[in-house]
Amino acid sequence: MSILVVGTVAFDAIETPFGKTDKVIGGSGTYISLAASFFYQNIKLVSVVGDDFPQATFTNFNKKGIHTEGVQIIKGKKSFFWAGRYHLDMNTRNTLKTELNVLADFDPILPENYRKAEYVFLGNIEPALQISVIDQLKVRPKLIAMDTMNYWMNNSRPALDKVIKMVDMLIINDEEARQLANEFSIAKAAKKIMQLGPKYLVIKKGEHGALLFSGEQIFFAPALPLEEVFDPTGAGDTFAGGFMGYLAKTKNITYTNMKRALIYGSAMASFCVEKFGPQRLLEIKNSHINTRVGQFVDLMKVSLK
Repeated sequence: MSILVVGTVAFDAIETPFGKTDKVIGGSGTYISLAASFFYQNIKLVSVVGDDFPQATFTNFNKKGIHTEGVQIIKGKKSFFWAGRYHLDMNTRNTLKTELNVLADFDPILPENYRKAEYVFLGNIEPALQISVIDQLKVRPKLIAMDTMNYWMNNSRPALDKVIKMVDMLIINDEEARQLANEFSIAKAAKKIMQLGPKYLVIKKGEHGALLFSGEQIFFAPALPLEEVFDPTGAGDTFAGGFMGYLAKTKNITYTNMKRALIYGSAMASFCVEKFGPQRLLEIKNSHINTRVGQFVDLMKVSLK
């Protein structure tokens, strides 16, 4: 059994009101895989990098059960690079620089031993590439989940609608949900989106938590109030990785278990924002995760008796 993760492995340079970094390791594939590896150690990563990417990073990935045979290394080319500056609210940001480099010609090719994965997460890449990945699978996974963004809604809507029909779950933020459905109400937007095909929908609301939708059922997981938030980059992908990792670990994709997975995903995201880049995900241990999940559970407890 394995989790297939398709996403970017890249360099980021981040500025927030609380500090800045030079180039650090980033990308959706990085955050998703690292978060999932705390729960499940057979993760098959598909991405592309240039020959400027440090081999030591892949060695560390391998030690965590993240297989990197599916990561293409393009000689003579540079890795994808993004630089951004966050505002004081830590939600809005300005992109300072985007260098697609190897990502401009990325064609995800699944190695043979990747094609029977039971859990699949399609990171935020071009919808046509997401479709290509699904088409390469030899058996239908237990769960296919995907992410997308406003850019693809504006520029690749037909392909986006097609891939949404092919997956079981869509994980997006509230702004993206409103645009995708052309509805301000999150509840109305969720109904419209599920009519496009996915059985499950997760809508992330950043520091205000996350919502899980299935049919007429709705579950809300709050975000944990944190004293220090240094960098929200990758928090949504970390959430997705924790969510998928927990489902794979428990081998249970019922709605009830997805509610638990939402808590674990939220816990992982809460660690991610505490330091720049994925640094915090390289420091924590399972005991820290269990303690943090307990804090989430306490936050949600209420008695009406």
